[in-house]
Amino acid sequence: MSSVLNTVLSTRLSNVKSTNRVRTRPVLSPVSVSFSRRRLTVRAQEPNANEVKPQAPDKAPAASGSSFNQLLGIKGAAQETNKWKIRLQLTKPVTWPPLIWGIVCGAAASGNFHWNLEDVAKSIVCMIMSGPCLTGYTQTINDWYDREIDAINEPYRPIPSGAISENEVITQIWVLLLAGLGLAGLLDVWAGHDFPTIFWLAVGGSLLSYIYSAPPLKLKQNGWIGNFALGASYISLPWWAGQALFGTLTPDIIVLTLLYSIAGLGIAIVNDFKSVEGDRAMGLQSLPVAFGPETAKWICVGAIDITQISVAGYLLGAGKPYYALALLALIVPQIVFQFQYFLKDPIKYDVKYQASAQPFLILGLLVTALATSH
Repeated sequence: MSSVLNTVLSTRLSNVKSTNRVRTRPVLSPVSVSFSRRRLTVRAQEPNANEVKPQAPDKAPAASGSSFNQLLGIKGAAQETNKWKIRLQLTKPVTWPPLIWGIVCGAAASGNFHWNLEDVAKSIVCMIMSGPCLTGYTQTINDWYDREIDAINEPYRPIPSGAISENEVITQIWVLLLAGLGLAGLLDVWAGHDFPTIFWLAVGGSLLSYIYSAPPLKLKQNGWIGNFALGASYISLPWWAGQALFGTLTPDIIVLTLLYSIAGLGIAIVNDFKSVEGDRAMGLQSLPVAFGPETAKWICVGAIDITQISVAGYLLGAGKPYYALALLALIVPQIVFQFQYFLKDPIKYDVKYQASAQPFLILGLLVTALATSH
């Protein structure tokens, strides 16, 4: 496995002694962040003996981590010293497919996509803009502003572990952002737009990503607003970009995709369960923290299911019964997997649930896109 990292997260345990010599459980000392010129170091301060801190989850040993998980940027990753692998991990490639699929849905909804070399090339450039560039920017900046939370929840991640320096992270953020905006401008020219629709969508999405992660707004501090913003970023924005590239955005499509973003809010809640301890320690009001895991898991599945059923009702009312029935047929297996996995244990089965249920949700997006194109 990889060599020992230059900067490590250390925790100290303290025993609280009272007059009757009662001992408390080991506690995690608070984290502080200090910056050297080249490398970020997250270290523990001397704990207060009278204060019990949230206990960190077990660290993922470098020897047992998965190199494949590392490249995708998901939990259980191996620790790496190769900087390009670390940079890729920060962009979390596992989060790119929903954005790429959103471009496909937008192109399908336009009704003007043709299977020729030019249209396929436009689509690929738009997918690179949305996935590796702007989603990579979003994930990197989110990891940067989450470094203190990750020091509690996932201390082996690249930034809190010190595997990558402050300057390298900031450089990556700017390169990905400027590359994404540059490709957006290129697509507007390529599509012959009088108004740079895709460029301004990219600017708006990038700004939303920033205020989602960064203070003083830090939308993710509020479970409702933050998760809806995340859902809109993953569903509405790429759909709009794909449709603007090949056709024209219409008010009904904007409303419909924003409605679908409520399902995206539910998907975002799934990812909050594994970070409850760190979110609580840092004062972030994610829904599992605000309402408790039991209530939050029902809010999660309700947002996902009710949204899709509402869209099916919209399609039925629009005189498209076959598309409505197809969408309902795709909702059924999602509900089955919710009861089989997620509602049993949202922390233990989060990955298994998403892998099982989300393919049906994204197929439902395509069904909806095809329905609106006719």
